[in-house]
Amino acid sequence: MSKHEENLWRGIDPGVRDSLNTRDYRTASFAQEVSRGGVDARELAAANRNQREVKDAWIPGVEIFSRKVYPQRHRGVFGEFVRRDEGILARLGLWPTQWSAARMFSGTAKGFHVHPPSIPENGDPVAWLRRLFIDEPDNYSARTYDNEQWDVMFFIQGRLEIILFDVRAGLPRRAMRFFVDGDNYRSDNNVGIVIPPGVAHAIRVEGTEDVIMVYGTSTVFRPEFEGRIASDVETATLPGSWQNFLSQ
Repeated sequence: MSKHEENLWRGIDPGVRDSLNTRDYRTASFAQEVSRGGVDARELAAANRNQREVKDAWIPGVEIFSRKVYPQRHRGVFGEFVRRDEGILARLGLWPTQWSAARMFSGTAKGFHVHPPSIPENGDPVAWLRRLFIDEPDNYSARTYDNEQWDVMFFIQGRLEIILFDVRAGLPRRAMRFFVDGDNYRSDNNVGIVIPPGVAHAIRVEGTEDVIMVYGTSTVFRPEFEGRIASDVETATLPGSWQNFLSQ
């Protein structure tokens, strides 16, 4: 602690003063903000993907796109998810086979979990994934949506944090951390999210309100496509006294 800081905190007990630290408010690089502290979803939806700093931080294949939520005075809100024949999913050639809904109670989290990428028989995983997402990232027709689970997520209630981590063979190990608003909080943080297989993802509820999500998947639900990593946060352990009682 500097002399200036010692003088600033001289009214605090010395034992406590020795353990003090302050938050670092210095501006970090875009990559550091996205991978560590997290950013608002609006920053990612509006980011220029051709800029070097954005490109170096972005997980290949991930899409984050703005949505419009319209107020309906005295009634609520109306928000579009996506249109099949226009917009981001039309460009990707991806239309979900199954749509589902989920509710997350306040104070809870999901994940991490990951879906396996489909690799051609006798193909090299590293070569295949690099071709799809590094060498030919706009060649959407080469993607095998029918054989692997891609997620398309929307949130209609609550506020949440999402963390993505690329664990695909041969691709840069990147993380993206960002915050999303549900439709009941109309803002530029109302976004849709496309997550490729091989990108581990976790969701954590922010605040005291439940989160309600609607999501589409490129395949129907298949339990073998759910690979769980560090997901112990989802397991609620019974109190020790309860366990002792039930073991009698």
